[in-house]
Amino acid sequence: MDDLVAFGSRTYFTLLALMTFARGADFLSTWIATPNLVLEGNPLVRKLGWTWSALLNLALCGGFAAWPLAAIIIITTSLLVASRNFQSAWLMRSLGEEAYRRWYVEQLLQANIVVYLFCLAGQTLLTAAVGGTLMLFYNGLLIPFAVGMGIVAYAAAVLLFTLLSVWRIRRSAD
Repeated sequence: MDDLVAFGSRTYFTLLALMTFARGADFLSTWIATPNLVLEGNPLVRKLGWTWSALLNLALCGGFAAWPLAAIIIITTSLLVASRNFQSAWLMRSLGEEAYRRWYVEQLLQANIVVYLFCLAGQTLLTAAVGGTLMLFYNGLLIPFAVGMGIVAYAAAVLLFTLLSVWRIRRSAD
C-alpha cells in the first residue's frame, strides 16, 4: 500500500488527472460560494488567497500523484468537500458573502450550542463510520482502504473547520 508509481507512468498521469479534477472541483465550488474567500473555513487558504493556493495545490497534486494511497485519499476528500460546498453555494452567492455570513452568525448565536454540537458530531461521526467500515473490510485492497480513509479525512475536516468557525464566531460575540 505504500508503493510509489514511476513519475511519467500511465498510473501517475491517471492519478494526476483525477487529483487535478478533484482539487479543481473543490476550487470551483469554493469560488462559486465565496469568491472573496470571506466564508472560507480553512485559514491557510484565506491567508494564501487564490493564486498561491492554486500553485500550492498544483505542486501537491504533482507530488502526491506518485503515491496512490495518498492520491486516492485526497481525491475522495476533495470531491466530498466540493459536494458539500455546492450544496450551499447557490445560497451564499445569491445572498452575497457578507449577508450570508451575517445570517449564519445570527442563526448560530441563537441556536442551542449543545444541540448544534450534537448534530455536528452526529454528522461527522456517521460519515466517518462509512469510511471506517470501508477501511475495516478492505481485504488488502488499496482502493477501498484509501476511499475509506478519504471519507474519514473529510469527516475530520468538516469537524475541525466547523469547530474553528464556531469558536471564532462565539469568541467574537462575547
